Amino acid sequence: MIAGDFGVGELLWTFLWFFLFFMWISMVIYIFGDIIRDKETKGVAKAFWTLFIIVLPYLGVLVYLIARGNGMAERSVRTAKAQDDAFRDYVQSAAGGSAQQLATLADLLDRGKITQAEYDNMKKQIVQA
Repeated sequence: MIAGDFGVGELLWTFLWFFLFFMWISMVIYIFGDIIRDKETKGVAKAFWTLFIIVLPYLGVLVYLIARGNGMAERSVRTAKAQDDAFRDYVQSAAGGSAQQLATLADLLDRGKITQAEYDNMKKQIVQA
């Protein structure tokens, strides 16, 4: 086929199929990731689902989404929450409690227990540490 014979409708049709193909690939990859990530399913069941999706891809994906679709969302939420908690723990440990110490200093200053000069000196020590 010559490029001049390729009309706008055929181009749009090609883009549609191209988009659907990559959407299919991304969905299959997401499902395989869900199969691997699922801690409740045993190895034999994981092997069954994997083979089912490889041998009969359209039927396998459809049955997997019907049978385990709700669990996919729950597992994704749990994974995102675990990653968020790990990130928050890391940030707090990396800060070394500096934020808490600064909050305590600000509270002492507000209550009049320390002077502004003492606050500035202690704040400088915490920030430098």
